[in-house]
Amino acid sequence: MTEAAKNVAAIRKLMEERGIDAYVIPMADFHQSEYVGEHFKAIRFVTGFTGSYATVAITKDDAGLWTDGRYFTQANTELEGSGVHLMKMFVDDTPGTVEWVAMNVPEGGKVAFDGRVLSMGDGQAYEEALAGKNVTIDYEQDLVSEVWENRPPLSEKPAFFLEEKYTGENTGHKLERVREKMAEVGATAHIVASLDDVAWLFNTRGDDIDFFPLVLAYALVTKDEAKLYIDERKLNDELRAEYEKYHIEVCPYNDIYEDAKKLGEDEVVLIDPMKMNYALYKNLNCKVVEGANPTILMKAMKNPVEIENIRKAELKDSVALTKFICWVKKNYNKEKITELTCVDKLTWFRQQQEGYIRDSFEPLQAFGPNAAMMHYSPTPETDATLEEGGMLLSDTGGGYYEGSTDITRTTILGSITPEMKKYYTAVYRAMQNLSVANFLYGNHGWSLDVLARKPIWDLNKDFQCGTGHGFGYLGSIHEPPTGFRWYIVPSKNEHHQFEEGMCITNEPGIYEEGYFGIRIENNLVTVKGEKNKYGQFMHFETLNFVPIDLDGIDPEELTKSEREWLNDYHAQCYEKLAPYMDEEELEWLKEYTRAI
Repeated sequence: MTEAAKNVAAIRKLMEERGIDAYVIPMADFHQSEYVGEHFKAIRFVTGFTGSYATVAITKDDAGLWTDGRYFTQANTELEGSGVHLMKMFVDDTPGTVEWVAMNVPEGGKVAFDGRVLSMGDGQAYEEALAGKNVTIDYEQDLVSEVWENRPPLSEKPAFFLEEKYTGENTGHKLERVREKMAEVGATAHIVASLDDVAWLFNTRGDDIDFFPLVLAYALVTKDEAKLYIDERKLNDELRAEYEKYHIEVCPYNDIYEDAKKLGEDEVVLIDPMKMNYALYKNLNCKVVEGANPTILMKAMKNPVEIENIRKAELKDSVALTKFICWVKKNYNKEKITELTCVDKLTWFRQQQEGYIRDSFEPLQAFGPNAAMMHYSPTPETDATLEEGGMLLSDTGGGYYEGSTDITRTTILGSITPEMKKYYTAVYRAMQNLSVANFLYGNHGWSLDVLARKPIWDLNKDFQCGTGHGFGYLGSIHEPPTGFRWYIVPSKNEHHQFEEGMCITNEPGIYEEGYFGIRIENNLVTVKGEKNKYGQFMHFETLNFVPIDLDGIDPEELTKSEREWLNDYHAQCYEKLAPYMDEEELEWLKEYTRAI
């Protein structure tokens, strides 16, 4: 029996003792974060699945793991022997977790979970789905902690202050803006439970989640008060002084639950169902207004200071990634280079850049067949060696005081097959078509996504994920409320119209299981164009400047405009990067930014 199978059996034993018919384990922390700290990696412990997006449901005689197309291949491998089967989200008639649980729990049965790690929205969905079966919902069952010996504790790492020269706005002004939005919906209080929103509002960053500079904290904002719930040991004198300046009261981390109970019947609290946990919601006895956290849209629309800083971060990151690609192309056939070698080498190049803090997410270095797993990260057991005739997919990013990046390049090693070159060219065309979009204000990602999909759909191929996502300023690398995706995913807040200052990735791809994966990703910022009698036109500005591997491009497959854009982009790459290259790198850069 595998360790995962033993863990599932241990969970079932506790379920039987407590009369639980179905137990749900989300991939989440107390704040509904997409990526979580070591303490919260319960699904990895129970099932062996290491991806970042999943939900597990266990019944007395069945167990399923729900995840999306990014992780199908990976999940099939990692779940083997666990007794947990893969449920492919958004494929055919696969039922969702709530629907599956409702079908499998008996009349008068019991469904349980730890309500601190389940979203309010999901908790309400269980209430609705189970209402007709007289099912008890117990949201105070943390079975994983009882099974997981030596579970890692909550992080105690220090927080730090992000100065106004980086944020462009102080906390006092941000609180004023939030209070204005509260007044618009008649709210007298607002609970902020999502880490990136708390970080943005208080200009505070931390190190409580690997790769993400966020700190475990909640906030309560009223008409004339602001409370920050955080482990006070994490605060330095600079942060304390900032909080005092804006009359922010620092409270113990877990006191938010009791303070939520104290909100009286005459209070009206604004809460975001997708950004608050179910247990905290159940502690509220006051009137509730449900709506998106006002900070979500505020932080997505980067101000001029942030955008100028992001441009600086993107240039630094482009220098690092270009030096890395040059090193790979020149050395893969001279010495043994593996995926993990590449992880360390690229991080080293980034560390040479001023203002570097840490990588902005777990580096994805994937060679050959491993690249077909969209979010594969190498381990000592899977670490592939780079070889002639293959492709290295590098999806990585850097976190700098000037902002965060998320960039992918697929590097050609030697000669590749005509089929691979055809697909590589199609992926470039997809990325380019979206980059040059000119559209009227009011458009959303779902209305523009087809621009990227068309060159790939023309080959009767598709990639089973979104084409791009918003990205934060030293926050979440996947930032709502905008994204490129032609289909609706209810759990993802990514369908707001494009606003000036929104930063978003553009990353189409083609993935052939057991063969290869190709992705080319640039970072974009939304800017205003011409305004005329038809309305306000918008377009995207490309922020990063890393050569696209010409060894993978078939010029005969390009239209005139696609060729011209690539030549112009490469001319800009050369102009911006040349001052930072040594003699050997400069010679290589000139060759790989040549006009075609």
